Order: sequence, then structure tokens, then C-alpha cells
Amino acid sequence: MLAIGALLGSALIAAPVAAHATTAPAPAAETAAAAAVGLDDPAKKEIAMKIVSSAENSSLDWKAQYKYIEDIDDGRGYTAGIIGFCSGTGDMLDLVEYYTQIKPGNVLAKYLPALRKVDGSDSHAGLDPNFTKDWAKAAQDADFRKAQDHERDRVYFNPSVNQGKADGVGVLGQFIYYDAIVMHGDGGDSTSFRNIRKRALSKAKPPSQGGNESAYLNAFLDARVWAMKQEEAHSDTSRVDTAQRVFLKKGNLNLNTPLDWKVYGDSFHIG
Repeated sequence: MLAIGALLGSALIAAPVAAHATTAPAPAAETAAAAAVGLDDPAKKEIAMKIVSSAENSSLDWKAQYKYIEDIDDGRGYTAGIIGFCSGTGDMLDLVEYYTQIKPGNVLAKYLPALRKVDGSDSHAGLDPNFTKDWAKAAQDADFRKAQDHERDRVYFNPSVNQGKADGVGVLGQFIYYDAIVMHGDGGDSTSFRNIRKRALSKAKPPSQGGNESAYLNAFLDARVWAMKQEEAHSDTSRVDTAQRVFLKKGNLNLNTPLDWKVYGDSFHIG
């Protein structure tokens, strides 16, 4: 399942020169501080986690999802954890390998050979019947929860925020990138994050190239919708249409609260 941000300036009414000298720097400093805020700001990141969880788990309580695991019949095997790590796409394998590095002999370590074999498929071979129970058991361990946070940030959050900042988009734009990379990954296929971005760049310039931020983000969302419709499991585009597009139409480029949106017909609110 992040995005980026910044705006606002203020001006002072003419008064004695001395008053200008003492009061002008404060608004300028506030503007600079606002401009520096990105999706990696702790408060903004919390919002991002909640919005992604609304789409991935139909809940704003993203911290309740460490223990989540099921096969949602999307061809990716088991989907689990706070960001939908999948046994068929390699990120679940990377997670369990990292967890085993920091905590050898953990309850999931014995599944590593099976996870390596099922990578790239929807097979449960070597995982059933106890993998789901052991996953839930592992989720009670603070080290496993930290491992999930680590892999979420390494694979999804940090790359999307860094790319968003490089493209000059604010908090919302960084979030739009984050949600895209969570769903599509960043591989070489035509529907991957990098190729969604490439498709968007063929239609509009990002702010870093002198383009209009809203126009560029609309182009990116158009490309994202195209990518989603290439796969039946992702063909419901409401997480774009009734969530991200809503924020963008309101001009909420800094993803400021309050936020109201819908995903798959469910309504959500962050005050």
C-alpha cells in the first residue's frame, strides 16, 4: 500500500519596516517546514498505512494485520501481513529470510525451503496444513512485526517516497506511488510501478520537469487504472476512483485531514 507534500505561504500587510523585519521570517520558516513534509513524516505515514489497510483489509486498523493471512485466489498463493506479502511473488520469502536472520529458529524458519519452491506460483506445497497457524503465532512476536515493518519500508514505502520526491510531487503524490507499488510491485512487466510511471510520463510532465502536479498525478492514475484492468483480481478500481482521485480533485496535495473516501463500497473517515 505512499505520497508527498507541501504548500502554503503567507504575506504580511505593510507596516513599519521594523515590524517586517521581526515578523516576516516566521511565515517563511513555516512555509519551508510545510514544504519539507513528505509521506515519511510520521503523521503522514500513519495516514498512508490506514488508507492502504482500508483497501487491503477493509479496516483502518493496520496494526491488526500483522497476523492476517489467506489465499485470496489471485494466483499469488498466500497473501499476508500488513502489506500483503505473497508466497508467490517473493516478498514473503524475503520477509521470512530477514526474520530468520534477526531471529534464528523462529516458528516460520522451517518453511523457508517450501517458500523457495512455491515462489512464482500459487502453490501451497510444503506450507499446508500449519503455515497459517504458525504465521499468526509469529505475529505475536515483536521481532516479526518489526521484520514486517522493515520489509514494507525497504521494498515499498521508501522507494515510492524517494521516487515521488525526485519527481517533485507532494504527500498525496507519494501516497499514490506507494499504493501503486504495493499492488503492482516494481518488476519489469508492463503493469509494474516503473512502467505505470513511464506510461504517465508519456502523457504529462511531473513538477520536477516543470509540469503541473495535478495534471501529472491524473495521468499517473489513468495509467494505474489501465494496469489494474489488465488483471481480473485488480479490476475493481475503486481504490483509485473513490479514494485517491477524490483527494486529487479536492486539491488536497498534502493529504491533510479530515479525509473521507470509499473503497469497494465501504466508507472511511480520518478526522
